[in-house]
Amino acid sequence: MSPAERDTGSLGGLDRAAAILGAFDEQHRELSLAALVARCGLPRSTTHRTADKMLKLGWLDKPAGRYRVGNRIFELSGLAPVRHQLRESALPYLQDLHHATRMTVQLGVLSGTQVLLVEKITGHRPMPMLSQVGALLPAYCSALGLAILAYSDEAAVQAVVDAGMPRRTPRTMTTATALRRELAAIPDRGLAIEREEGNIGISCVAAPIFGPLGVVVAAVSVTGPAALVRADRAGPAVRLAAAATSRAYSSFPSR
Repeated sequence: MSPAERDTGSLGGLDRAAAILGAFDEQHRELSLAALVARCGLPRSTTHRTADKMLKLGWLDKPAGRYRVGNRIFELSGLAPVRHQLRESALPYLQDLHHATRMTVQLGVLSGTQVLLVEKITGHRPMPMLSQVGALLPAYCSALGLAILAYSDEAAVQAVVDAGMPRRTPRTMTTATALRRELAAIPDRGLAIEREEGNIGISCVAAPIFGPLGVVVAAVSVTGPAALVRADRAGPAVRLAAAATSRAYSSFPSR
C-alpha cells in the first residue's frame, strides 16, 4: 500500500464519496479519471474503486468515458426543504418578476459565507458569466448575499469578513468597514444594490425573504447589464416578489 493510500485508510466510504462529489463544480462538470484524481485528492485506485460504486448507485454517470454527477443526486436534491418548500413558494413570484423586468431573476440562500443559488430564470439577454443553479456566490459582493447579511446576526457577518474579501472588480468592497456600512443602509431602502462588484458590466438588485418567525431565509434578485438595472425601476418589483414569497413560504404546510 502506498503512503497516500495509508493516509486515506481512515476515511470512510461516505468521506471518499464526498471528496469525489466535491471535485465537481460549475467549471468542472465532467472529469476524466485523471482529472477526478487530481481534484478530489484521493489515490487513483481509491478514486477508481469509489467512483465505480457511485456509478452503480446512480450518484455518478460516465458518458463517453468522463465522470459527471448522476441523476440520483439531482432527484435527492429536490427533496431538500430549501429546494422544495422555498422554491415551490417562490417560483410563481419569480416568474412574475421575470415577466415584469425581462431580466435574469435569481433565488439564493446563505450557505456558510457564500450564497447557494437555488433557482434562476434567465433573462432575454444572454450573460454567460452568471452562475448556474447549484453554484456558490461570494456573499460580500453579490446583492443576494448582501440582502441576506443585512438581516443576519453579527456572527454571520463576521464569518464573511474572516473568510476574506478579495477584490473581484475595481468596485468590489474589500474591507469590513465598507461591508458593514453597506449592510446598515439596506434595511432603510429594503433593497441590496450591487453595482459591478462581482462582474464588470453586471449589476443586481435584491430583497430579503423571511420565514414564519421573521428570520431571513433567502433573497430574490434581478440581474442584468449595469446600464439597464436600476433600483428605482426594478426595486419595487423585487420588493413585491420578496414580500409575496415571504408570505407564501411562511404559510407553507408542513409535510
